[in-house]
Amino acid sequence: MSEASIEPWTHRNRILVAAGALALLAILGLHLNLYAGRQSQTWDEGDHIYAGYLSWKTADFGLNPEHPPLVKLLATAPLIRMPLRLPELQNRYFKTEAFLGGKEFVFSNDADRILSRARMASSILALLLGLLAFLAAREMFGTGAAFIALTLLAFDPNLLAHGAFVTTDVGLSCFMLASVYAFYRYVKAPSVKHLVVTGLAAGLALATKHTGLLVLPMLALLALIEMTPLAGDAGKNVTGANPGRAKRALRLGAALAIVTLTAVFVLWSFYGFRYAARPDGLELNPPLIEFVRQLPKPAYATVVSALANWRVLPEAYLHGLADVLIMDAFYTSYALGKVYAHGVWFYFPVAFAVKSTLVFLVLPLLIFAAFAAGRLRGRREILFLTVPPALHLIVAMTSRMNIGVRHILPLYVFIAILGAGALSSFVRQDRRWRYPIAFLLLLQAGASVCAFPAYMAYSNALWGGPRQTHRHLTDSNSDWAQQLKSLKRYLDDRDINDCWFAYFAQGTVDMSYYGISCRPLPTPTGFWLDDWIEIPATIDGTVVISAGILSGYEFGPGVLNPYAQFQTLRPSAQIDGGIFVYDGRFDVSLASALTLARRSGQLLRSGQLDEALSRARKAVALAPDDARMQIARGDALAALHREDEARAAYRKALDLAKTIEPEFQARHVPMLERRLDAPPRMH
Repeated sequence: MSEASIEPWTHRNRILVAAGALALLAILGLHLNLYAGRQSQTWDEGDHIYAGYLSWKTADFGLNPEHPPLVKLLATAPLIRMPLRLPELQNRYFKTEAFLGGKEFVFSNDADRILSRARMASSILALLLGLLAFLAAREMFGTGAAFIALTLLAFDPNLLAHGAFVTTDVGLSCFMLASVYAFYRYVKAPSVKHLVVTGLAAGLALATKHTGLLVLPMLALLALIEMTPLAGDAGKNVTGANPGRAKRALRLGAALAIVTLTAVFVLWSFYGFRYAARPDGLELNPPLIEFVRQLPKPAYATVVSALANWRVLPEAYLHGLADVLIMDAFYTSYALGKVYAHGVWFYFPVAFAVKSTLVFLVLPLLIFAAFAAGRLRGRREILFLTVPPALHLIVAMTSRMNIGVRHILPLYVFIAILGAGALSSFVRQDRRWRYPIAFLLLLQAGASVCAFPAYMAYSNALWGGPRQTHRHLTDSNSDWAQQLKSLKRYLDDRDINDCWFAYFAQGTVDMSYYGISCRPLPTPTGFWLDDWIEIPATIDGTVVISAGILSGYEFGPGVLNPYAQFQTLRPSAQIDGGIFVYDGRFDVSLASALTLARRSGQLLRSGQLDEALSRARKAVALAPDDARMQIARGDALAALHREDEARAAYRKALDLAKTIEPEFQARHVPMLERRLDAPPRMH
């Protein structure tokens, strides 16, 4: 039996309950609006917005296929009637096309107006999430628990950090909860209505993010549990004769089949029930059949190819699924101040410990205490709120894509609801518990208020707060390139016009739109987008560095990071926890050499061989003990058919590559060994 049936607070006036819930949702909405208005475009919002707008206007799902359409379509719905200029498609690699096209689309129009409208629409999902958490907690544990759960979420810095941005993590959290809650209602009171709602919710989860697929095994696990005595009320139905158990198993199996089919139908609807990713004869670049060959495991390629051959799922969805699997093996990670060449299993537990408020760190202990004391009753409710987040966490920990606590945002939702149930059970036992609970809620509210506007960089006091987050975690944990408005205010207040900037989103965000006149320093994103720049070996004045660049997690550790020296320097200022300002004279020979080596590669591709060799030699002169410069020289020499010199450069590069951290040697050592074994030629 659910504790909600004995909760005295459920007899309060319904109008007051509704008014209280709406007030908390209004606070959440206001908070999201205030926060989003202070932030510049984040790393990939332009990518999402451009892809969503094209999906509305031309039914083109081939840009940004790595994310299903739901959030993009919702966010860009308010843009449909705006007279916006669309950049011309150039048939570039799909990510390059989307990011550069997105940059041009947003910033060649009224960027602030576009972002404001898109973020307001996107924040609807955060409000819906809060409402669903309130309803689920109220039905499972009572009205008091509902208000506790909603308060916890309305003032959670992680939800506030991502709740209004045009990204998919809050949407996934919303529809994952919706799917589990709907299935909970179905198993309590089986009906066609509850079954259809579950299927619709699961379909919306699939259409939000590829990890929405986890909803289906979550529901399957919950159905299996319902067939055992573990599920409380369900146990009374299965402990008797086998025919009853078999009948229940058959009904739940049929229900799962219907939910799956409904979910797939909903997913197809977001692609217009069309298999082809792109309209009017346009093709994905690269085509799906070629892209799947890059998958890290042959089994992945076999499954995705089979799904494509049988047209089980839309082409764009499968292309995105392949991209997720490829990128999972590609990412480096950064945890507790160390750069890893791959994902690490402890990343998300560390991220949870660092990024959670003190209240959310205490909640699991209180949940366990309430359960152990027999106060937290309702086995079905407990299982429905623990099995899904546990599965989600296990999958996240085995994934190698360690780029932010946002990827486990659903955990916070389930913990908030179950924690609220535990806290309300203490009050039922002893009303004096109202005071420590009120203190916890005030502490939660205080955490968000004090962190404003540095929600992205939030960490709790045990880890030093937002100003120290970058020492433990990076990427969207501290810096998603959203601080340009704050940086502009800082520069204007000090009348700084001459500066250098190593910006995390170099190439994907137009800094000049926000009035940032700093000269760019090289970054991995800029290299990826061929955003060529050339800098001197020594720079003077004000140097600004994003936390995502400062960490070195994309360049690599130690000697691989051209900005490693800044990690030991005391910054003149820190902005929103994610941007650091330094003043003085700095030797940036390695950064300068990297730009020259990169330019050498560009010149090689355009056939300017002598100029390519000239740039490579300059790079070697600046950083002779860096393998990347020797590789650039070797490539230029090989292109000029100067084989012996090319071999010498590659041999030198191989010796240097073997001196860097072992995990990062794989970036160069195997390639160099192959080049030395085979006759040198243009690579």
